[in-house]
Amino acid sequence: MTKPVTASARYTRPTVPPPPGSAPDPSAPRPAELVRTVSGRGGIAARAIIGSELVAHAMSLRQMAPTAANALGRALMGAVLVAVGSGKTDPSGQSETVQVQLRGDGPLGSVLAISDAVGRVRGTVSEPAVDLRLQSGHPDVGRAIGLGTLTVVRHRPSWREPYTGTVPLVSGEVARDLALYLTESEQTPSAIGLGVAMTDDESAVAAGGFLVQVMPDAEEDEVARVEANVRSLPPLSDLVLTGVSADEVLDQLLDGVGSRDRHASLPIFHCPCTRERALRTLQLLGRDELNQMIETDHVQEVQCHFCGRAYEFESDEMARVVPDA
Repeated sequence: MTKPVTASARYTRPTVPPPPGSAPDPSAPRPAELVRTVSGRGGIAARAIIGSELVAHAMSLRQMAPTAANALGRALMGAVLVAVGSGKTDPSGQSETVQVQLRGDGPLGSVLAISDAVGRVRGTVSEPAVDLRLQSGHPDVGRAIGLGTLTVVRHRPSWREPYTGTVPLVSGEVARDLALYLTESEQTPSAIGLGVAMTDDESAVAAGGFLVQVMPDAEEDEVARVEANVRSLPPLSDLVLTGVSADEVLDQLLDGVGSRDRHASLPIFHCPCTRERALRTLQLLGRDELNQMIETDHVQEVQCHFCGRAYEFESDEMARVVPDA
């Protein structure tokens, strides 16, 4: 394992890429990486993600307090782990999407993350200014989310309607509640770890996670060994700070049971919002309100809740989307 380094030495907010042909900056954050595989005998499926750059990018797009950013980071990585693990696409080549929403009674409100099967993910929180802390000073994500429901929606374009599963939030801790959903609603015994750590000024981020699932043909000794490996794994954010790779996390999770071929991907924060989509959302205001805005030459701003991008529309553009009487 590599020598430990401080968070600020390795993880920072995304920066402008260096000019072509220039030497890479060794202190620049590594792209997010996800690696998935199955155990040597095929009874255990495992995925690991190093998501520091992914979470840092999400944080750079919108102003968020550390607790809100921590919760969002966990949700983003959790959604990617579930979605990329499926690897399912339509005959048309369009991939399945997985939407994870935690809606609790805590002050954070709703936490939402949506990922496709290639790891393009976006997410948001209802109350980004929430910042609850434990006595240790670390973000108290469980109390910020609270108790309520976890809903997972799987969808493919060829389906007539999406598959939706809902379970109670038992802790507000994203990993524990998502593991409960996979085990109870999708009938796949699962263990999930998600960790995010950051400096108070949000200038440095360390984030990682894993998902381990027991397949129907798994043998008892294989399951027991992996369960022991999961219990002995250090906290994810601490592990990421050592410079560990996703492959090395899998090595620890599957120690003693081996693994087959490994498949790597590079998850990214991706928001598909466009000016045209933003314009169409104005239809939700209704015909009368839109007409009033047009008559007074009102300029309306629409801001994307995922990436924070703002679009301004003048009267002539809004006239295009006034609903028919």
